[in-house]
Amino acid sequence: MNHYSFAEIEIGMEESFRAEITQEKMDAFRLITQDSNPLHTNEAFAREKGYSSCVAYGMLTASFLSTLAGVYLPGEKSLIHSVETKFVKPVFPGDTLLVSGKVKEKNELFSVILLQVTITNQKGEKVLRGSMQIGVLEDEK
Repeated sequence: MNHYSFAEIEIGMEESFRAEITQEKMDAFRLITQDSNPLHTNEAFAREKGYSSCVAYGMLTASFLSTLAGVYLPGEKSLIHSVETKFVKPVFPGDTLLVSGKVKEKNELFSVILLQVTITNQKGEKVLRGSMQIGVLEDEK
C-alpha cells in the first residue's frame, strides 16, 4: 500500500495494477448486489444477445477504481469524493485488466487531486475511462 502525502503527489504521476475477472468474483458480486440479470449469469442468454459469454458486471470492473485510490494513488490517505466512468467495451470472465490512474490536477486549498483513469483488457483495448476526485487526508499530528 502506498502512503503518498499531498505534497508528494505531482501532476503527471501515474500508478497502475492488474486484476483478473474470475467467475468467483462474478459470483461474489452477484451475492453482494443481488443483481441476477441473465446477461451476467446465463451464458446461453448472453450468447443469444451477441456476446461470447456472460458479460462481467460493469460496476465490478469499476470497483477496481477503489483499489486504485485506496492502495495505489494516493493510497492509505485517500478519500474518494467522486467517480465518473464510461464503459467503453464489455469485460468477460477470464479477462485480465490493467487499472491505471494519472494525476491531472491538484487543488492545494482542499488537498484534492483529480485522476484520469483507464482500464484496459489483456488485448490493450480500453474498456473503461473516466475521472476520480480524491481527497488526500493529512497526517495525524
